[in-house]
Amino acid sequence: MEAKAIAKEVRISPRKARLVIDLVRGKDVDKAIGILKNTQKKAAEIIEKVLNSAVANAVNNHGMIADELKVSEAYVDQGPTMKRYKPRAMGQASPINKRTSHITIKVAEKEG
Repeated sequence: MEAKAIAKEVRISPRKARLVIDLVRGKDVDKAIGILKNTQKKAAEIIEKVLNSAVANAVNNHGMIADELKVSEAYVDQGPTMKRYKPRAMGQASPINKRTSHITIKVAEKEG
């Protein structure tokens, strides 16, 4: 049995979010939350919210026990990119890509 949570169109680039999500993939939920609380990145706070949501979904919708959960899957996909332009010298403009992410976390019961 698996439970999941998805945060769509989060305003952080996927490259930065993947650095943090790689830290918690495959870990127990308690250890993963501890790692995220002590990671000083903007993505850590967002991923912690998604992880807590996945745990709440597992407990409330599937009747699993929170202490027996582990992060079975965790990945970040690229969302839509907002395209903006910044004025530059001599009447030119430079593009600015404001990237977004879709963060997915699945939790499952530990085996054994």
